[in-house]
Amino acid sequence: MRADDPTPAAEGGGAPLARYPLVRIHRSTPYRLTLTGVARRSGLPPDMVRRLVALGLVDAERDGAGRLWFRTTAPSALARVQRLRSGLSLNYAAVGVVLDLLDRIDALESALRRSERAAEEGTPWT
Repeated sequence: MRADDPTPAAEGGGAPLARYPLVRIHRSTPYRLTLTGVARRSGLPPDMVRRLVALGLVDAERDGAGRLWFRTTAPSALARVQRLRSGLSLNYAAVGVVLDLLDRIDALESALRRSERAAEEGTPWT
């Protein structure tokens, strides 16, 4: 049946059937926490959480109604931002740079561990 063909219900004089495309979204870490939930768990006011999202220091996703949804790791990310800000007296731009550098260090360390494990196991020559 082509898309422009009438549905069987429409041919019989009934109301046409609605067609909805099915789209499945797979996420490795789902966005499950609301703004109020993240604010309550992190101890920060919701306006501050919104500001940190706007600055790009914390990841969030907006739904169709414009509400913010966060990953379950968002409260710990907010705590990390606050520790860097207060402990090192950094502005938010510098906090972003430090977070990027820390993420890069983590990636490099995990790549080093993988290569060391591969070297220890050795390559079987068959």
